[in-house]
Amino acid sequence: MTAALAVNRRVFLKAGAAAGGGLLVGLSLPRGLGAQESAAPGGPKYPPEAFVRIAPDGTTTVIVGRSEMGQGVYTALAMLLCEDLDADWSKVRVESAPVAAVYNNTAFGIQATGGSTTTWSSWDQMRTVGATARAMLVAEAAARWSVAPDSCRTQNGVVSHPPSGRSFRYGELAEAAAKRTAPASVVLKDEKAFTLIGKPVRRLDTPEKLDGRAQFGLDVKRPGMLTAVVARPPVFGGKVRSVDAAAARAVRGVKDVAEVPSGVAVIADGFWPAQQGREALKIEWDDGPNASFSTDSLRAEYAALAKTPGLVAKREGGPIDEALSGAAKRLEAEYEVPYLAHATMEPLNCVVDLRADGCTLWTGTQFQTFDRAAAATAAGLRPEQVEIHTMFLGGGFGRRANPASDWIVEAVEVAKRAKAPVKVVWTREDDTRGGYYRPFWYDRIAGGLDVAGNPVAWRHTIVGQSIIAGTPFEPGMVKDGIDSSSVEGAADLPYAIPSLHVELHSPKKGVPVLWWRSVGHSHNAFVTECFLDELAHAAGRDPLEFRRALLKGHARHLGALELAAEKAGWGKPLPAGRARGLAVHESFGSFAAQVAEVSLVKGRPRVHRVVCAIDCGKIVNPDTIAAQMEGAVGFGLSAALYGEITLKEGRIEQSNFHDYPIVRMDEMPAVETHIVPSREKPGGVGEPGTPPIAPAVANALFALTGKRLRRLPIRREDLA
Repeated sequence: MTAALAVNRRVFLKAGAAAGGGLLVGLSLPRGLGAQESAAPGGPKYPPEAFVRIAPDGTTTVIVGRSEMGQGVYTALAMLLCEDLDADWSKVRVESAPVAAVYNNTAFGIQATGGSTTTWSSWDQMRTVGATARAMLVAEAAARWSVAPDSCRTQNGVVSHPPSGRSFRYGELAEAAAKRTAPASVVLKDEKAFTLIGKPVRRLDTPEKLDGRAQFGLDVKRPGMLTAVVARPPVFGGKVRSVDAAAARAVRGVKDVAEVPSGVAVIADGFWPAQQGREALKIEWDDGPNASFSTDSLRAEYAALAKTPGLVAKREGGPIDEALSGAAKRLEAEYEVPYLAHATMEPLNCVVDLRADGCTLWTGTQFQTFDRAAAATAAGLRPEQVEIHTMFLGGGFGRRANPASDWIVEAVEVAKRAKAPVKVVWTREDDTRGGYYRPFWYDRIAGGLDVAGNPVAWRHTIVGQSIIAGTPFEPGMVKDGIDSSSVEGAADLPYAIPSLHVELHSPKKGVPVLWWRSVGHSHNAFVTECFLDELAHAAGRDPLEFRRALLKGHARHLGALELAAEKAGWGKPLPAGRARGLAVHESFGSFAAQVAEVSLVKGRPRVHRVVCAIDCGKIVNPDTIAAQMEGAVGFGLSAALYGEITLKEGRIEQSNFHDYPIVRMDEMPAVETHIVPSREKPGGVGEPGTPPIAPAVANALFALTGKRLRRLPIRREDLA
């Protein structure tokens, strides 16, 4: 299996034909060819030749237009296609697709991977492709046997004719089948007949990741390639005032030093001389308008804003002030969560081969459409002159889905100066301080209970930067000034509360922000699920029973919540010094509940066990779901216990894993995943496991210590 093409597909196809012929279904799309160009009038919406290729030996290559960053899409999408193709799974391979409209994500309308959309947006697409290719193979076999196609059967890469006992392997039919007209419509397999979908299947990309064959962006090497690092302003919005590059140019291996729009690039024959050259630069920076920016001043500003009326994102029931003032018991709280870095294991990088007539990039990206357009603009080329090879991603979490394509544009600008293929590498410090964080949020929330302990009022004011404003997504996601991603999980609160009011402030700041795994849900789940626990305690009710009563109209929330509670042994005794907390949250079309079991070790929280239950609708690979829940717990727990990006005098204070730590292996809890059986349409899996973990842990720590945690990361002093 290969993660990216090393040669132009048209060249590859010519070579394959000359070597023995018989590539089906088949001839891959030329660069830049869109769906409207590849499908003949009246033909299939998803032309099979764009998605699958069958070799004479029966090897089936599935061409995937999504990015593989550890979430398992290469395997999941291959399973979808091969289920209706009836391929021999032992002979299935995957390669990444070129940038073309036919691979656009149906959720976004662009070629992109994010928002936990891959599986549900590809469910019909990939299955239809598989069924179309299967129909063409069956038609070819039936014609050779002079029998009706519906008398034929397919299984494990073979077309058979049971009445006569004859059969053909797919590879024997592929070349001729590719010349047939694809049917305009096909019937998909009955789900009761599934042999792959819904079954645990080993991931296709695991072997090459274990033995080192897998190619990530940092692994790419090109003939004559140089390496560059860039010195960027220490303050966002800053710029170079002057630079003395004499010492840098004197470093052995340094080829050039050049100013680029993002800073000063040092270009060398390897990473080490480039890095040494950058350290030798003497740069005087103009810090610009954000030189006095600090987290402390931001917190004070946001706290003041939270006390003022904002834009109304949700209003249900009667006047909120009357409902709160008439409550038998009223609670108020303020919550705070910090800027967060994406902290991917593989820092940003991009290889660019820029020529007069074209540009080729090798990088791990989540946003191929935007990146190709941005690279073309930077290079002065047309988009169809830019080719992107999508490599394996050593983590994305949204950082590699930047509409501004910042690291891509920078690499093209460096390539203009290098006049040779060049790899631009970001160090861990560059990555941590390089911008585009999960926003800092400050929330003020109030709730009221009646004499029976039932909630009657809920007012939630949210303050934080919009990640959508100024992006191409703004027209569809910002309405009347409300960024839907800022209030997701808060404005659609599932609990039955008669008077519900949610407001939003979206101040503009100089710190670049971007989606971060689970986006607005990552912060709103913490606030809403913790405050709901506060209300339950004030009402003298068990947190599980309190939620049950408020979720009577939400069966899927309840199903996940009750399964997690049952499997965790909610209400059963625990060893001394331990406690449980729970949370449930809907995001990306899935419903996730978690129960965390915690203790304190030398004053610090220790999470021993997390029980997850998820209703994500129809499932593809249960092993992938379990892996994603485990990864999401580790990711969210790292943020809850440690994650914090702070600024002082306009500068990011963190730089690497020593001061921006993540959960280590010996801190990782045992994670159990239970899937709620469902016939609903597929939901997301990559992100829904992150939102519940912080509130589940915080609620457990309250049960253990009696201390309410209203800010993250969790601090020792907040538990004292």
